[in-house]
Amino acid sequence: MSFPFLKSRGSALWKRIRADESTRLRLKYDTYYHIFDKQEGTRVFKDGKEFIMLSSNDYLGLSNHPKIKEAGIEAIQKWGSSTTGARLANGGRIFHRELEEKLAAFLGKEACHVFSAGYLACASAITGFADRKDLILADKNLHSSLWSGIQLSGARCERFAHNNPAHASEILSDEGADTNIFVLEGVYSMEGHIAKLPAFVEIAREHNAFVILDDAHGFGTLGKTGAGAGEEQGVQEEIDVYFATFAKSMASTGAFIASDKEIIDFLKYNMRSQVFAKSLQMQLVEGILKRLEILRSKPEIKQKLWDNVNKLQSGLKDRGFDIGSTQSCVTPVYLKGSIPEAFALVKDLRENYKIFCSIVVYPVIPKGLILLRLIPTASHNFKDIEETLEAFSSIRDRLVSGVYKKISEKLM
Repeated sequence: MSFPFLKSRGSALWKRIRADESTRLRLKYDTYYHIFDKQEGTRVFKDGKEFIMLSSNDYLGLSNHPKIKEAGIEAIQKWGSSTTGARLANGGRIFHRELEEKLAAFLGKEACHVFSAGYLACASAITGFADRKDLILADKNLHSSLWSGIQLSGARCERFAHNNPAHASEILSDEGADTNIFVLEGVYSMEGHIAKLPAFVEIAREHNAFVILDDAHGFGTLGKTGAGAGEEQGVQEEIDVYFATFAKSMASTGAFIASDKEIIDFLKYNMRSQVFAKSLQMQLVEGILKRLEILRSKPEIKQKLWDNVNKLQSGLKDRGFDIGSTQSCVTPVYLKGSIPEAFALVKDLRENYKIFCSIVVYPVIPKGLILLRLIPTASHNFKDIEETLEAFSSIRDRLVSGVYKKISEKLM
């Protein structure tokens, strides 16, 4: 396919593409879009090399559970590869309803609705609720999907300081509208902070505000039964709308919203993306039902996850690493350095220490900081953790001694 306007070096679009220094830098260091040959438990393989995977959100280690694979195979044999339709039309099946009923009961909500993607659920639910006359109060560190929904809704938005109920209350007192909506995350995925839900819920009730919670990283990892940040803090009933994804603890694809039946019924007919999106395939639905059964019946899996989290986080702190004030499984490691140093470091960590983890740099975090985000899971063992701790001690020494600065200068 030919695009003549792109071939002209003088076109504005071509100039914009060529001026994007950020993309060129990422390509130079091979930082993103990795393709793996295979996966075995916590190990992934690329070009014949083996790595410890520490950026997967498979918190409970369910992605390769034999009973889940059996459920998926049976479902595809029974239902085929796709429902070929949206839920509004012809895409609904009995197991969609069963999954929604079981999720609602697990979370203590009246009703639930399943989506084909988490980003879609977050963005479209907010646009389904809010209009231009409303005020949305948003934590400044919200996930991109929530910001997309807020922007598309057209509602007025006021950002409050991260996880700061007092600042949110001050804004509500000064700027409140007839309809006020809190948008929060159960666990903030960069820092690992857990939302101060009891305080936010109290403020919401004082001002007759609505509470929307995206608990992507809390569902399955927090609370006595794994029902998330609301259960962990004893305020599950006070959360008006609860989102979570199946792509983290459930090790699958898709998402859901749980709330009062009246709210779910309203959303089903007022979310454009849901009205036109194809329904979740049955091999995924039946697999998620099996995962939910395992989550409810095998609490030792969640305990193993937290044993690994505590060992990794305490080991990092014992070695003098700054992991911020994380309260969750998300384990950020903060270092100081430039963006080119950060990319050189993570490439060295991958190629020479066989550790694969996520990297975050400016503008997501302040300039001069490097954030390496580690996600321990129930599948990791203590040997994996010890190898990771040794590797991190080594790359920190190399960063401080200027090794990565020299490497980056050669590549510039």
